Amino acid sequence: MNSPAGFSLLGPRFGVLPRSHADAERRLDSPLRRAGFGALLAALVLLPFVADGYIVYMACLVAITVISVVGLNILTGYTGLLSIGHAAFNGVGAFACAVAATHWGLPFWLAIPFGGLVASAAGVLVGLPSLRIKGLYLAIATLAAQFIFLFVVQHWASVTGGDRGLQVPSPQLGGLRLDSDFRLYWLIVPIAVAMCVFAANLFRTRIGRAFIAVRERDYSAEVLGIDLLRTKLLSFALASFYAGIAGALMAYFFRIANPEQYGFGASILQLTAVIVGGLGSILGSVLGSLFMVALPEALKGLATALAGADSARVAVLLASARELVFGLLIVGFLLFEPFGLAEIVRRLRARLAVWPFRS
Repeated sequence: MNSPAGFSLLGPRFGVLPRSHADAERRLDSPLRRAGFGALLAALVLLPFVADGYIVYMACLVAITVISVVGLNILTGYTGLLSIGHAAFNGVGAFACAVAATHWGLPFWLAIPFGGLVASAAGVLVGLPSLRIKGLYLAIATLAAQFIFLFVVQHWASVTGGDRGLQVPSPQLGGLRLDSDFRLYWLIVPIAVAMCVFAANLFRTRIGRAFIAVRERDYSAEVLGIDLLRTKLLSFALASFYAGIAGALMAYFFRIANPEQYGFGASILQLTAVIVGGLGSILGSVLGSLFMVALPEALKGLATALAGADSARVAVLLASARELVFGLLIVGFLLFEPFGLAEIVRRLRARLAVWPFRS
């Protein structure tokens, strides 16, 4: 039996497809969704007061990773431009921030955005070939940027400190020095939340939809009037800005900008976080970052637990094979859930939407 227009036995939000883009937007901004976001913010505020120092440290590390992975997802997941040298822009942002803080004496609230802007400029330079090349060839171009960054840092020692890097002073706000994980938490996590909210809303705008159009079919997007070079360069600039901000925060968090932190392995870890979390999903970026940061620590904790249980030999073997176990878990995850953690959450939401009825 057909239901009257706008009526559903399951209520106004269940079983009825959106009739317009405005209707879809209103459903995304439902009271339940806003309440969930408010609960998340409340949890983030309470976390440093109820958790131990290690959890606060990990929360800061996850938040920094989230910022960088969201930027990479904007480039790769939403615009379809593959990058395997994203950590280089972390490094550019980190060293630009370190130079501004140590050599020029800029406060952190200027040094951090300066690092993001310098990384953004570097991203535009790397993105220039994107009009002519794409796919694997573009990935190789971004990989070249990774090695160019390492070469410049190592050989421009008078500015960057070479292989030793640069020591970064603790950020200071008035008379308060942010010299502990607890205090840095209130700098890092709010920035991460703000940048995630900005990215989530970006794809409701014309610019964000242009990114998606380029990903789906760039030549068709050009026929529709989208400037391909401008859009691709803007995506590179925005993704690199996110990476630069993350690198600057990392420099303050670890008190040092060191080229070893921004090698090829870091780029692969971030790309894996995008794939594990879900391409083209801000929520997936958050979940993928949490997965990639927490999983090695969980494996390390398992090895420690086995050692405490008089299983030292097993613990040593597990510790030595940690990278192998880490890789196998990721491969297995991708085989069984190729659309990422965000897809698992989406399916869970769909089932809850029709509960207690069968889907």
